[in-house]
Amino acid sequence: MNSQLNTKFDEYLEFPCRFPFKILGLADERLPDMVVEVLQQYAPGDYSPQVRPSSKGTYHAITIQVTVNSKEHIETLYQKLGELELVKYVL
Repeated sequence: MNSQLNTKFDEYLEFPCRFPFKILGLADERLPDMVVEVLQQYAPGDYSPQVRPSSKGTYHAITIQVTVNSKEHIETLYQKLGELELVKYVL
C-alpha cells in the first residue's frame, strides 16, 4: 500500500533532523512498547516516550522524538504508527 501523503516537510526541514511525533491512543500499557517497536523497524534508535493520560484516563498521549532522514521517512512513520490497533491519531 503506497499512498502519497503529499506533505511539505521537505520545504521546511533540513534532513536529517529530530522530529516530534505525538500519538494519541487507547490507555493500554502496551501502547508505548508498540510505538517503540514500530520506530525501531523504521528508525532504529534509543527512545524514551513521554506518556500523558487524558483527563478521564481513556487515552494516552505519547510524545517521542525521532531522527528522520527525509520527507518520505516521516510519511512512512505516520502511516505505520497509524496502523497500530491501539492508535487513534498520529500528529
